[in-house]
Amino acid sequence: MWASAIGRLRLIGLVEGVSYLVLLFIAMPLKYLAGYPLAVKVVGWAHGALFVAFCLALAQVFFQHRWPLLKGIKAFIASLVPLGTFFLDRSLKEEDAQAHDRPA
Repeated sequence: MWASAIGRLRLIGLVEGVSYLVLLFIAMPLKYLAGYPLAVKVVGWAHGALFVAFCLALAQVFFQHRWPLLKGIKAFIASLVPLGTFFLDRSLKEEDAQAHDRPA
């Protein structure tokens, strides 16, 4: 998966998506229901770093593959929506497969 820019975007997107779900559904309840704010601090920091990595990987794919602006915006918005990166991964997987099928 690390072999191509799209593959890296997919991998980072999946990890970032999991971190977002952990933040929303585990760390936030631990903070507000169990009085354990450190969970949000740790998971939030990790999620933030992964989000920045996702944005950098997205920029690389956007410029390298000459994506239309709207496609880049949709991919960015997917990172803001819970489960969005998982839906994005489906189309990225198809695009990555097509890119590898083309002769160099």
